Amino acid sequence: MTSTFDYLIIGGGMVADSAARGIREKDSDGTIGILGADIDEPYTRPALSKKLWTDDEFTTDKVPLNTGSDTGATVFTETTVSAIDRENSTVTTASGDTYGYTNLLLATGATPKTIDLPATPRVVYFRTYADYRRLRELATEGSHIAVVGGGYIGAEIASALVQNKVTVTLVTSDDTLGAHMFPADLASAFDQGFVDHGVTMKRSAKVTGGSQSESSVTLTLDDGTSVGADAVVFGLGVTPNTELADGAGLDVDNGIVVDEFLRTSDARVYAAGDVANYPDAILGRRRIEHVDNAEQMGKTVGQIMAGGTDPYTYTPLFYSDVFDDGYQAIGTLDSSLTVVEDWKEPAKEGVVYYLNDESVVQGVLMWNVWEGLDEARALLADASPHTEESLRGTI
Repeated sequence: MTSTFDYLIIGGGMVADSAARGIREKDSDGTIGILGADIDEPYTRPALSKKLWTDDEFTTDKVPLNTGSDTGATVFTETTVSAIDRENSTVTTASGDTYGYTNLLLATGATPKTIDLPATPRVVYFRTYADYRRLRELATEGSHIAVVGGGYIGAEIASALVQNKVTVTLVTSDDTLGAHMFPADLASAFDQGFVDHGVTMKRSAKVTGGSQSESSVTLTLDDGTSVGADAVVFGLGVTPNTELADGAGLDVDNGIVVDEFLRTSDARVYAAGDVANYPDAILGRRRIEHVDNAEQMGKTVGQIMAGGTDPYTYTPLFYSDVFDDGYQAIGTLDSSLTVVEDWKEPAKEGVVYYLNDESVVQGVLMWNVWEGLDEARALLADASPHTEESLRGTI
């Protein structure tokens, strides 16, 4: 056995960083080990598709979270855990090393979804800081990069690239970019913003395959057309990394199932972040893949592992920044729900409420509105029906 830690964390992302800091709020001396598969130590992931491209003052020295130096944790990079032995309280890595634990946190995150086109220097399934560095090398002025996926990452990357004088083609399955989340007029304005910035849109299309050479990539679309580019970056969503938990006999169901104290079916094994299926105090059981949840859940699970007695009751927000627009939201954004729009300026500043068939609020979108989170959470916690009149002016 190489080492035994009071707190052993599998996963080297933002959850690990927040958990180590949460531990230190309760325990200044306990040993912390972080086993991360990433080539880099914990870093701020949102900057990879946002500020690093659009804010000259946000330089690469601000990306690392300095977890080891700030918390005293021992951080291992390029370390993949292959098995958990709960009976002996150990984990084994792919290289054959074994680490013991008193408390174990699974912060294994998620893996990008892929198609039948292998990742290469010109095909990037965007997720890590290394992916960002690779894309930066490809994103020279005048280069042509295809972006596949019209969700958060795809939209942000397309926006970032075109603002850096890259020729961009965006492939989305939406008829109008963002139409799966936003009401029709907002989606139309959102889509038009990309067109106005010079992005070539390939709507209502999915990539079915492709080929690549040393200098280019060609994508085949399901509408019978193709897109040729110098490189392609995919943002197709992610799949939670539950293999370790499943192999260890822990409960898994769309993520690792935890209780309100973020405990798995083994009381000494916890899970947090993208991989955790948890009982949200307002929204009910779910799994959330956004940074606010990673930071807050990570901090809470660290405190709990170190003796804290408060459950995780926080309902996280998510946000995005594209061109000159930004939004924050809580709950479910699904354009198939009933929507109530309350605009100060249509498609520029306002709030959209998403209601189910019983007129109960399921989600709140704040477009270029940066207050109102408490009011949004109160609405989501209120199971009574609402009307357009009752919602107007709430936020």
